[in-house]
Amino acid sequence: MYINGEWLKGNDILKITNPVNGEIAGEVYQSGVKETEYAIKAAQDAFPAWAGLTAEQRSAYLYKVIDRLNERKEHLAQTITKEMGKPIVNARAEVNSTIAYFKWFLEEARRVYGEIIPSSFPNKRISVIKQPVGVVAAITPWNFPLSMGARKLGPALAVGCTVVLRPSREAPLSSLELVKILDEVGLPKGVVNLLIGGTKEIVDPIMASEVVRKISFTGSTDVGKVLTKQSADTLKRVSMELGGHAPFIVFDDADLDLAVEGAISSKFISAGQQCVCANRIYVHENIYNEFSRRFTERSKELVIGDGSNESTNIGPLVNSSAVTKVEEQVQDAVDKGAKLLCGGSYLEGEAFANGSFYPPTVLGDVTEEMVITYEETFGPVAPLIRFTTEEEVLQKANNTKYGLAAYFFTNDASRVHRVAERLEYGMVGINDPSPFTVQSPFGGIKESGVGREGGKQGIEDYLDIKTISHQFKL
Repeated sequence: MYINGEWLKGNDILKITNPVNGEIAGEVYQSGVKETEYAIKAAQDAFPAWAGLTAEQRSAYLYKVIDRLNERKEHLAQTITKEMGKPIVNARAEVNSTIAYFKWFLEEARRVYGEIIPSSFPNKRISVIKQPVGVVAAITPWNFPLSMGARKLGPALAVGCTVVLRPSREAPLSSLELVKILDEVGLPKGVVNLLIGGTKEIVDPIMASEVVRKISFTGSTDVGKVLTKQSADTLKRVSMELGGHAPFIVFDDADLDLAVEGAISSKFISAGQQCVCANRIYVHENIYNEFSRRFTERSKELVIGDGSNESTNIGPLVNSSAVTKVEEQVQDAVDKGAKLLCGGSYLEGEAFANGSFYPPTVLGDVTEEMVITYEETFGPVAPLIRFTTEEEVLQKANNTKYGLAAYFFTNDASRVHRVAERLEYGMVGINDPSPFTVQSPFGGIKESGVGREGGKQGIEDYLDIKTISHQFKL
């Protein structure tokens, strides 16, 4: 663990396993309540001086971080793949995303503007300034173990907050590498603190603390609800990037080649272990058979295996429990009448014997009563669902508690605006399976979360607004 500028050891060692083969990928020390309280105090003590720097002064540290990230791109990518199984091509893209987020936010912090408000009285001047909220707790997931840290640390550090970072125990090694870089560039003591461990030892003390003024969490909706309830006792500000159940709609006037490739990309990237992955693929009945044929053929071509191999398209799931969940959803769908078009069985061979692998799977003729249509899968399974009318598919697409991302493919210019505005999601891709950039806000509505990461909106969640009224003699 890293607290107040020092690397500390503990008594409890956590072993991180590589999901490809079950081998030990690394070992880390787990933190307890005492260490958590120390980290919070360190962040509290460091806050005044860090917040007192100008944005340009803080940016100087972050530019150094970017330089080190660029120097270690391949090492960081290999670390991501080793701890959570993501194909190396996708891991390299995540490293690039990490760099982009730090760069975006350090530049954006220099444009945190205030306001001058016209007064109703001649002897008053009213201004508005923005200041950092204080100590921030950042809780990151295993599926993007490096870039999720950057999406939280970037804006927090850039505007003057101090941070207690708690990565997932499934994949903490990337966060460890990131904090090593923060230490190497001379970040002042206590500005960033790293804790790895359980909920009772770390999260509960953080949520109970009056010192921690904001919690930024990426993870499941169920856990996000618990944290939101806990935050009420101290009225912490919350940013929650939670679960999704993305619809992917293919209208009969769509470019089929584009739609098939878009669906392959959206569904199978990171073995379907992203909250924005397509979970329900709705295809118009006029093109359903042709789309199904092409999509199934492309799914069969995907290479599954060790993510460190350059040719791998789909790596393992994060653990055996994830495989079990996927198996149960597939079996439920088949039992209720879905057609298994490809995949859906154990992978044979020595290369898969000790890993958490599941093949790319396509289910045809899926209907609404099947579990896979209303529960997030987080695995490489694509359910194909027929629809007839635009109104019908919009009703089905919006019939969920989630509202993170949605996609649709069409060449009808009027439909573009009509459907995009009626989809109840925080992000919509039109003929675009990846509408996510650092300069635009990332986040959902309904039970997919609150707040935004990325864009100018992503920095505002780390700022308080202060009104200053100055009365004087004329």
